Amino acid sequence: MPSAPEPAEYRPDTPILDLAGWLGDKVEAADFPGTRLRFRNDRWARAVGLADLSEEEWLRHFGRFEPLEGNLPHPLALRYHGHQFRTYNPEIGDGRGFLFAQLRDGDGRLLDFGTKGSGQTPWSRDGDGRLTLKGGVREILATEMLEALGVNTSKTFSIVETGEQLMRGDEPSPTRSAVMTRLSHGHIRIGTFQRLLVLEEKAHMEQLVDYCLAQFPGPPPPEDAPGRDEPAVRLMHLVVERLADLAASWMVAGFVHGVLNTDNMNISGESFDYGPWRFLPKWEPGFTAAYFDHAGLYAFGRQPEALHWNCGQFAIALRLIADAPPLIAAMERFGPLYMAAVGRRWCWRLGLESRGVEEDGKLVGTCEAMMAESGEQPDAFFHRLRGGRNAEGKLAELLAAYTPVADSHPYWSEGAPESMLIDEVETIWSAIDERDDWQPLHDKVAALRRMGEAHGPAPEPCGHIRTNSI
Repeated sequence: MPSAPEPAEYRPDTPILDLAGWLGDKVEAADFPGTRLRFRNDRWARAVGLADLSEEEWLRHFGRFEPLEGNLPHPLALRYHGHQFRTYNPEIGDGRGFLFAQLRDGDGRLLDFGTKGSGQTPWSRDGDGRLTLKGGVREILATEMLEALGVNTSKTFSIVETGEQLMRGDEPSPTRSAVMTRLSHGHIRIGTFQRLLVLEEKAHMEQLVDYCLAQFPGPPPPEDAPGRDEPAVRLMHLVVERLADLAASWMVAGFVHGVLNTDNMNISGESFDYGPWRFLPKWEPGFTAAYFDHAGLYAFGRQPEALHWNCGQFAIALRLIADAPPLIAAMERFGPLYMAAVGRRWCWRLGLESRGVEEDGKLVGTCEAMMAESGEQPDAFFHRLRGGRNAEGKLAELLAAYTPVADSHPYWSEGAPESMLIDEVETIWSAIDERDDWQPLHDKVAALRRMGEAHGPAPEPCGHIRTNSI
């Protein structure tokens, strides 16, 4: 969320233990040569009651992974399958991470601590289970930028440098190592359900559906939705609603995730696991973030298609315990939900009150055409036209019908907006890599949080205001 979360007390709660016997494997964290704290997300630490940890305590819990008081007694490497670039792979799971702890925030929502780079697990295959320090820094930048732009994203909670030299084929090696802890509302993936389908574990599928409905609740399906009282159908509607909104939020942010496999899709609807991500230098639907995505399957403009396809795989998995027609009916909501979410989020980023799906759609189409023709960087475009100012021609005519929101933050009167293009990412990393200078990273995080304050809270997903959506 753009505004700082409310402080809360530490409230451990571990409902995952009811599923642990078949959902994951008990594992131990790697014994790292060193633990040096590099990033500590204090505003989210306050939100989960951990802000008072000393640096020594922080390193014990988020570098050595000693259990938090009253929490999981040991980490769990979760089991799942997944489609990777549309090819099914039953040999995946948490290969360099695990679920470390669960707790509640001040609103009672369940939060998970998951790791990346914490060592090998039964699902590591040939990997070393480690994370490069550069990968951790990139995840900080991605999550902070997306959070400021209203995207439902995991939060980078902690980065600890671990003192190992890693060999990687896609960056200069040897390179520094780190372990990251991310905070999110859940780590249950579409691939988790796909695994249960393949193994025909019907009872576990029903148990997992109940868990997700209890821990990630949302509004009921539309009153005319077939099978709306069936647990699997209710969950299907929620996932369609969440992923339609997630796809819209990426598009409005000009963000390219890069790897939209079903094992990277959380049931909670959160964006997470940032590998080859990019933000657009210009409005280009064919822009691809991952160098290995040769066919452009997950290109910027194909992201809604990818998330819709993943929803289809979720529906196929749920066929183990539900009939097809109600699941298909839920799937058919994705397109209208997505269009409504794009319009509302587009207006939000422009500082305008939404006028409804049809009018907002005209505005979005006109803006997209203008950016494609001019080559203007999306962050600059939205900043320049904030509140309907500086518009000309057809766009000015469209914007004249919109009501601007009240904008008093000085950010909007400044000449250049915050952005996150690859050259700046590399510059921030170079300062760390070459001089161990972390100040540019800290300055950027502060600037992004200030931008988030200027934007204010993002719109609620469309299904919370019943049209035909989440």
